[in-house]
Amino acid sequence: MTSALAGTRVVELGGYAAGPVVGKYLANYGADVIRIESRRRLDGFRTHYPPFQHNVPGVERAGIFSYFNDGKRSMTLNLKTERGQELARQLIERSDVVVENFTPGTMERLGLGFATLIELNPCLVMFSTCNQGQTGPRAAQPGFGSQLTALSGFTHLLGEPDRTPVLLYGPYIDYIAVGYGTIAVLAALAQRRRTGRGVHIDLSQYEAGLQFLAPAMLDYFANGRVASRQANRHPSAAPHGVYACRGEERWCALSIWTDAEWRSFVSAIGAPAWALDERFNTVLGRKAHEVQLDARIGEWTRDRSREEVVAVLRERGLRVAAVSSMADLFADPQLQLYAWRVVEHPVLGRVHVMAPPFLLRETPPQVGRAAPLLGEHTRDILHDVLGLKDSEISTLQAGGVLD
Repeated sequence: MTSALAGTRVVELGGYAAGPVVGKYLANYGADVIRIESRRRLDGFRTHYPPFQHNVPGVERAGIFSYFNDGKRSMTLNLKTERGQELARQLIERSDVVVENFTPGTMERLGLGFATLIELNPCLVMFSTCNQGQTGPRAAQPGFGSQLTALSGFTHLLGEPDRTPVLLYGPYIDYIAVGYGTIAVLAALAQRRRTGRGVHIDLSQYEAGLQFLAPAMLDYFANGRVASRQANRHPSAAPHGVYACRGEERWCALSIWTDAEWRSFVSAIGAPAWALDERFNTVLGRKAHEVQLDARIGEWTRDRSREEVVAVLRERGLRVAAVSSMADLFADPQLQLYAWRVVEHPVLGRVHVMAPPFLLRETPPQVGRAAPLLGEHTRDILHDVLGLKDSEISTLQAGGVLD
C-alpha cells in the first residue's frame, strides 16, 4: 500500500516535542524523516526526561524519546564544525521539508537559515516552531513548556478559586502546536505542488495555545470579565465535577447541563429525598447550592464502583465517564483499535507507540519501526543520500564531524 508521503524527505533538527512530534506524524505517513542529532548536545528527551527503562537513565533507555520518534532515521553531525554544516546543507538540498524548533537565530548562526537554504533548494518547505515566533520584542525570551503555559493564561485558570494557580505538568502547549504544525506542513506541500515554490512557516507556540482560550478572551473583550480559577465548576452546568468511587484512586466525571438531565439523574439514582429538594430543581438553584450538591453526589458515588456509576447513568444518556489511569488507557479497546502500536526497540524491547490522531482512509499510517538509536543511520545516509565513500566517512568520523 502506498503511503501518503512516500518519496518525501524531511530533515529534522531540534529536540523535545514541538518539532519532533511533527516529524513523527510525517514519518508515520511515509516520509523519510532524518533526525540530525549530536553526541555533543543530546536531546533532553534522551537524557533527563523520565521515564527510563527500569528507572536507569540512558541515551537509549528513554521512554518518552521512543514514544515521539518512531519511524525516523538518526544521523549524528557536529554542526559546530564547518564540514558538519556543509553536510547538513547538502542533505537539505536533496530534501523536501526541514522541521526545526531551535531558539530564534540558531539556524542562521549555523549557516542553515531559510534565506540560505531557499537559495540551495527553491522548493524547500521549512517549518520553524518556537516559544513566541521568530520575530518580535519577546522572540528571544527563553522558556520551556511550563513557562509558556503560564504566559498563555492557562495556569491562571487552573486550581481552586481561593488558592494559588496550578502548574500544568510538562510542555502542554507543545502538543497543541504540533497539531497546527502538521497541518501547516501538509498545506505547504500542497501549495508547493501547485506553485513549485517553497515557503517558510513560522509557528509561535504561544499564539497556538491562545486559540484554546478563545471563550475566555471573547468574554473579556465583550463583557470585561476576567476569567479565573473555578476548580471543576462550569458556569452553565451543575453538577460539574469529579467524584470519588469505591476503591483506591477510582473516580468518575459527571456534568449535567439541563433540568431535564437532572430529572433523569434523580430517577437513575432512585430518587432519594435529598435529590428531590426543590433547591436542586433548576440550574440556578443547583449552582447556588453547589457545595451541598457535590457532597450528596459524592456520598452516592463513594459506595459504588466507577463502572457501576458510569453504566447506571449512561443508560439514561447522561454525560459521565470513568477517570482513566495510564493502565486504563493502554487497555482501552478504542485506543487499542486505532492508536496503540507495538514495535521492537533494540534496547527497550517491545514498546508501545501512538499512531497519528488522524486517519487517512486510502493511505492509513504505517507504524512499524521503533525510534532510532543515536546515529544509527549516519553511515547509510552519508553513503546513500550524499554519495560519500567509506573512506570519506571514516575521515569525517576521525575528525569529529560525526560527533
